[in-house]
Amino acid sequence: LFQDDSGSGVVAARVAQQFVDNPAVLAVVGHVSSGAMLAAARVYDGNLTAIATTATTPALTGISPWTFRVTSSDSANGVQLANAVAALGLKRAAILYENDGYGRGLAASFRSAFRGQVISDDPIRGDISDAEPFISYFKKTQPDVVLVAGTERSGLVILREARRQQFKVQFVGGDGWTLVVDDTLASEGALVGAPFTAEDPRPEARKFAEAFRARFKVEPDGNAALGYDATITLARAIGAAGADRDAIRRWLHALDERTAVPGASGPIRFRADGDPVGKGMLLTRAHNGRLIVEKTR
Repeated sequence: LFQDDSGSGVVAARVAQQFVDNPAVLAVVGHVSSGAMLAAARVYDGNLTAIATTATTPALTGISPWTFRVTSSDSANGVQLANAVAALGLKRAAILYENDGYGRGLAASFRSAFRGQVISDDPIRGDISDAEPFISYFKKTQPDVVLVAGTERSGLVILREARRQQFKVQFVGGDGWTLVVDDTLASEGALVGAPFTAEDPRPEARKFAEAFRARFKVEPDGNAALGYDATITLARAIGAAGADRDAIRRWLHALDERTAVPGASGPIRFRADGDPVGKGMLLTRAHNGRLIVEKTR
């Protein structure tokens, strides 16, 4: 069964209740956004297993023993990004963040872990249409790096304005930026913390990417890989535990290093709080419309 929660917590809670009330539903793949997953998780608690695909808010950690996710939390992702830019010798950071659960969480994690100076820290709208004031300000203050904690929608507005003003700085985004490569010119050189890239040389990633290209005739992104990982994990759980909601949940909690489900983004198993074990972001750089794994020291 497919339902569109529109990224809304109110709609997601209503959809979740429909799934809970339907005895034919054994588990849920999703939800996608952090706000929607937080609302739905409270409905699923005690009733139905759900594996979130790309919901990264730290508030999801431990929210319910019935809720899992196959992507790492922003609390870990922001630290990775802060360490990565520090390794590049970048010491003065400006932060822009979408004023929602995702943007605030990623920005806060980056801010607390960054070993340099944060010279500015400003909220933006997800549907921002004019980034001229921000880029003009950055040209005056000259940060070494600009973190934009948001989706590709706001990211591309900012990157295009930077290109228009010929302002060169190291832009960095999290997993919400994996689609900025759709604009090859604007995104060139940007660093993106991605949960998956089709350029990943790991055998599991290459196998998935090849199969995805053959079937859909396009490159898979992180959304595709994490959606696949959540789906294949639940398929394995139902195959092993049968048509029993609680048995499915217990099977997922029992996964260990030996029994981890091989996923496109890496082996899938979970901590007691529902977060994935050993998951993080790949540091990638946008180049010619692709995300290339960045070599780090």
